[in-house]
Amino acid sequence: MPNHEIVAKIAETQKEIMDHVMVRGKVFIIEQAIDWAIEFDGLDHECVLFVAYFDGKPAGSARLHKNKVGRVATLEPYRKQGVARAIMESIEIYARKHHIPLLTLHAQLYVKEVYERLGYVPKGDIFKEAGIDHVYMEKQM
Repeated sequence: MPNHEIVAKIAETQKEIMDHVMVRGKVFIIEQAIDWAIEFDGLDHECVLFVAYFDGKPAGSARLHKNKVGRVATLEPYRKQGVARAIMESIEIYARKHHIPLLTLHAQLYVKEVYERLGYVPKGDIFKEAGIDHVYMEKQM
């Protein structure tokens, strides 16, 4: 299996921010049919946006709003190759650097195990968000 370069970082340039938005649009709006007004809720300007590149191509995205991780997405061709792990590691580095003691997230149920492998603990009952089953999870930093 060839080695691939995965780089996850804070989206700072206009291109990086647009790559972040494109990944979210493809995964959540097109693939999962989430209404664009739910996906782009007007909070991005209050968030730290993250983007991941796989061999230089946009592959993943996420955002951090205060201590809540959200909008974690990986484009279909790059799934199960470490993109989400790289994004989450980048977020955790940021959280430690900025003294954020607890990260929380609402995981879509079908990817709960991905977050458990990264040390997130499910809390509470399953709930619907944008019509999709989710579970609240958290991780002490």
